[in-house]
Parts: sequence; C-alpha cells; structure tokens
Amino acid sequence: MNSADKSGNVVKLAPSDLTFLWEDCQRCFWLKARGVLKRPAGAFPKVFTMMDNQTKDFFFNKRTEEMAEGLRPGRVAFGDRFARSRPLAVAGHGTRVAIQGRIDTAFLFDDGSFGIVDFKTSSPKTAHVPFYGRQLHSYALAAEHPDEGALELSPVTQLGLLCVEPVAMVGLENGVAYKGTTTYLEIERDDDAFYAFLSQVLYLLEKPTPPDAGPECRYCAYVANGSLVLLTGYHGT
Repeated sequence: MNSADKSGNVVKLAPSDLTFLWEDCQRCFWLKARGVLKRPAGAFPKVFTMMDNQTKDFFFNKRTEEMAEGLRPGRVAFGDRFARSRPLAVAGHGTRVAIQGRIDTAFLFDDGSFGIVDFKTSSPKTAHVPFYGRQLHSYALAAEHPDEGALELSPVTQLGLLCVEPVAMVGLENGVAYKGTTTYLEIERDDDAFYAFLSQVLYLLEKPTPPDAGPECRYCAYVANGSLVLLTGYHGT
C-alpha cells in the first residue's frame, strides 16, 4: 500500500506505480500515495500469471550465462520475494521515500553480487528499457538499503529484462508446447537519473492538491460523474 506515515515525512511507493500508474494518471498516483483513494485494480488474465509462474519455475537455479547472451555468470537464485527499503532521502525534499514491492527474479552471480531481472513473455523492445528501468532501479535501492528485517541484496550489479518470445508451436506426445527464444535487454544502472525522477515524483506529492486527471483515465471519470461518490463519499476535491 502506498501512503504517507503519520508524521507526513515518509511516503511509501510501489515500484509498479512508478511505471504504470505514474504514466497512466498522475492524479490517481497522488491520491493513492497520499492515502486518499486507491483506485481498484484492473482484471489480469489468468493465463499470463500461469505463463509467468511456469517461466520462473523453468529457469529456477539455472546458469544465467546459458539463458541469454549478455547475462553475467551466475545462477537464478529466487523469484517473488518482497523487498522493503528504509526511508531514503531525496535531495531538495524534506519528504523521504520508502520503496516496497515484490522482486520478480534475482540472480546470484559468481562474484557474489546480484542481478535483478524481470521476465517478459513478449518480443524484445528497446522502448521498454526506460519504462521498466524505474521499476528495477526501485527494487535495487530497496534491496541495497533494506528496512530492518527486510530482504538485503548487495551489491546489485546488473538490471535488465529477459524476454521470452513465442515463435512456434511444436507437437508433443500428449499435447503441444510453444517454442520460445530468449533475449536479454540490459538496463544501465543510473542512480542519479533515478533520484532525479524521484525528485519529480516528490514535487508532485508535496503539492496540497492533486493534479488534473490523465486524459484517458476512466477512474477519474468515474469520480467526476459521481459513481465513486456513491461508493466512497469521495468528491475528488
């Protein structure tokens, strides 16, 4: 959950909100992070969850350098582990940021450092790199600067996307299976750029009122036409 603590000096942010929600509607982002209103989650097809789980199970404990070109030598250590940072200071702001979310997959490299990678069942697209880069930088900072008792991975020396693209269907003795190719997309670690983005986020959150709704945000439209007023009493002011 994203919310400010009672002192008003720490805001909790989910890595996925810094990608999808931030791009979709900054008004919804403000309302959620400030603890005013959390819009309902959209439906997610079960088949994609099943494919994601099967991908993680297949690659678990495999050698990373055998999975795709560009990965450093090591092995897949685990997936779906919750990470939570201690409050992080952002230059120019009194409000600090605590990041918490579930890491998709972590690699343990032979030199003792770690990699954080998201599996994507899709064709590799370089346009995804800056978008998902925010999410993976969030996980890296949370893992390297953990809150008390939280998961610690340090140092994190590689971030990226491992894309599994279905390219053909093959017959099996008792069924069929998709044949896929794997491509690794490196995300360059740039903490300065990510902290600059967090500063932009805090400038928004430190405003006393939310910004305008995103032009395509149907949830804000629900508030505007009174649907959510009936359910929550929130009038969007």
